[in-house]
Amino acid sequence: MSRRMSFEERLAARQAQLGPLEEGRVFEHGPARFLFITLIVLIVVVHVGALIVMMTMGLH
Repeated sequence: MSRRMSFEERLAARQAQLGPLEEGRVFEHGPARFLFITLIVLIVVVHVGALIVMMTMGLH
């Protein structure tokens, strides 16, 4: 009778199959990269928009 592998064992087996990351690769998970880039772009756009609003109000 074979027992089912625990979550930790399945995770370790999956990571062992992947091997090391390629040189220069930061995100191995595509949605994480998408989310990171989206958040950075959103922060920049909000800051630039706030700067424009403040400049038109004379608060710079």
